[in-house]
Amino acid sequence: MMKGKTLLILAALAAQAVSAADFADGVFIVNEDWYGHHNSTVNYFDHNAADVWQYRVIQAANPGMELGCTTQFGTIYGGRFYLISKQDKDPGASVSGGRITVCDASTLKILYQSALIDPSGRQCDGRGYLGVDEHKGYISSSNGIWVFDTDTYTVTGQVEGSANPDVDDDKPNTDPSGSLYHGQCGSMVRYGQLVFAAHQSLGLLVIDPATDSVVKTLDMALAGDGAGIGSVVLAADGMLYLSIARNVQGTGATLPYIMRVDPVTFEQSLINVPEGIYPPANSWYAWTPDGFCADPHEAVLYWNGGPNSWFSNARVYRYDISTGKFTCIVNLDEEAESQGLTDVTRWNLYGCSMRPHPVSGELYMSLFHYFQNPTYKLRRVTGDGEILGEYDMIQNYWFPSVPVFPDNAAPELHAMGVQSVGSSGTTAINLAGFATDADGLDAAIVYTVRSVSDPAALEVSVEGQKLLVTPLGAGDKDVTITIEANSNGLVAEGEIVVAFDGASAALNQAHAASLRYDGCRLHAIACEGRPVEIYNPSGRKVMVWSPVSDDDSTTLNLATGLYVARCGGAVAKIYCR
Repeated sequence: MMKGKTLLILAALAAQAVSAADFADGVFIVNEDWYGHHNSTVNYFDHNAADVWQYRVIQAANPGMELGCTTQFGTIYGGRFYLISKQDKDPGASVSGGRITVCDASTLKILYQSALIDPSGRQCDGRGYLGVDEHKGYISSSNGIWVFDTDTYTVTGQVEGSANPDVDDDKPNTDPSGSLYHGQCGSMVRYGQLVFAAHQSLGLLVIDPATDSVVKTLDMALAGDGAGIGSVVLAADGMLYLSIARNVQGTGATLPYIMRVDPVTFEQSLINVPEGIYPPANSWYAWTPDGFCADPHEAVLYWNGGPNSWFSNARVYRYDISTGKFTCIVNLDEEAESQGLTDVTRWNLYGCSMRPHPVSGELYMSLFHYFQNPTYKLRRVTGDGEILGEYDMIQNYWFPSVPVFPDNAAPELHAMGVQSVGSSGTTAINLAGFATDADGLDAAIVYTVRSVSDPAALEVSVEGQKLLVTPLGAGDKDVTITIEANSNGLVAEGEIVVAFDGASAALNQAHAASLRYDGCRLHAIACEGRPVEIYNPSGRKVMVWSPVSDDDSTTLNLATGLYVARCGGAVAKIYCR
């Protein structure tokens, strides 16, 4: 009876009109959907709309076409929606989809699909996707990371050094489960000129996108013998944070640590997860992106954790990086007990379906009762776990995976003033704040030097988010450097002017103004005697603060929302809760 009702719902929903305007203010929920019955699906939710849910929006926008089987990952980059499936077709589906699906992010029209990731045809199941730049992306899989040309929609090869060691020609796989659950590649992030990827067997791969090759591998030995990586996230402080698996076998067991990695120096350090707090859950067997994620504005991490790791679906934790404080912000066990709910009526978090909104920072999470019950709802909570709303769904075995948010804002560039460069040595100019993204992670903005007005005067390069400037001779005039800022595939270009003054580069950098916001207070360095101006997203000045020392701070009493603070050439993005 349930199957018949589901088919009727499918037919009705396929006739929905899908408008580009519908997809600006909400969130897409990528669903595994019901394995053995349907290909995967995507639903769209907007709590401000009259009908908060639009179901199966990919099918609605593309009659007769569907996604592949067990789609676990989706992301929007450069105006395109990339969806990666484990297989191209569900055993119970009548339509073949693809392991790779690329849609227009505004209309959801499918631009490209492919049943294969490995062009040779060898089994290679999809895991994740990372936009590398405007012309290239990386697809992680059960066998390495693959280079995807986004101009021609072509897989051009594999990242050298990323292959699954169990399927190398010179190391044949001997495990009865096959190569799908050993040596996989999972989550990926880009910081500056490098890509960082989780590899089940090897640890954290450091990849140079210029050569599409692994240049360094960081193992997890610091966490203990045999320890493995779970996933990697980039946080607002510009550092990488890794969840730690107890082993590399994919059992889901964890160790009580989070690993911090400097993406420039590669220095590794452990953060001890205190007793009573469960570390981030992970899953390599039946891989999921997991729930480990970072706040887009504050230096804060979130995850789900519990005694059963992969099935840890009752508690959500928050870690404040600047204070070192761990907090349980959602405890569905306590909620069930306080409300007198039974194992049948209580709610649980479904797997990895939890991510923060890129503007508000609110957490969106999918809840369900138990695996034999097709009842789901979406919950919105603040960063402290306060419930903002709950939204029921039609009954279906959705098995939701990651929430994916529209990308509406391009990077905004800010004047930095003339930067002083000494006549010798290398000056490091901090580019943090040169570009900000209203609905993106500023630490993920990638800077590239496009031109130098006088190449004979300066040698210029970028390392992370620092512009390295080295004089090549006696400079006697200003030099203009054109910088491209790429934020999630949307780009802007701006100019930085450097002047030779013969002064110490270190002295100039030490006295440069800087701003930092830690979630409740705005900190200003070297801004005494200069106003700190606060602007709302429309560019209207809403506040002026005058620091009384070279190291001062203030609490901002502003309405909830996104703001930008400026002092001289310093810029900081602020989200007031």
